[in-house]
Amino acid sequence: MQGKENYKKEIYEFLASRDCISTYEHCIEVGDYAAILANDFGFNEEKALIAGYFHDISAIYPVEERIHAAEEFKINLLPEEKIFPLIIHQKISAYLANNYFFVIDDEILSAIECHTTLKGGYSETDLLVFVADKIKWDQRGIPPYLDKMLERLEESLEDAALYYIQYIMNNDIKILHPWLLKAKSSLEENISLRKIHRKRGILNNGI
Repeated sequence: MQGKENYKKEIYEFLASRDCISTYEHCIEVGDYAAILANDFGFNEEKALIAGYFHDISAIYPVEERIHAAEEFKINLLPEEKIFPLIIHQKISAYLANNYFFVIDDEILSAIECHTTLKGGYSETDLLVFVADKIKWDQRGIPPYLDKMLERLEESLEDAALYYIQYIMNNDIKILHPWLLKAKSSLEENISLRKIHRKRGILNNGI
């Protein structure tokens, strides 16, 4: 894939010089897996890969510095993000990808910007990176939701994403981000429509 190794080299140098090697490894793992998912579901592999590679580059900013960094970069923050600044990293990563690495593709930048929360009216790339990031998480051990999420993934990316959101809302979510709530509504609507279309197709085939 054109540019893949160049991106990996640039991101490695950017993160390694700031003692963020584990973040580099996570970014590459998410990008590579997002590309695999894109291939499996017939979507754009390159966009998914690039967005995944850049999604957590804002790890160079500790949580306690993220509000200040966002304000310095003139990033609009929601009240929920000021209460729980950990989540600001998705917006800062998109800013850095655009302004420091000159990523200009809006779909790639969008996927970086919403990789933690997803958002309403999500794109295919948004969905790919969101799901890849949750399956290839950056914590120790196996994600407690992994088995069920992979089961839902056999149905669709949207089913997997919705399962994850439902899981965290019922368990350990720290704050309800508005983008997450809108993403949940969009996922539910799209899954419902798909089931209706599938049912109609079965009925039509039976006529």
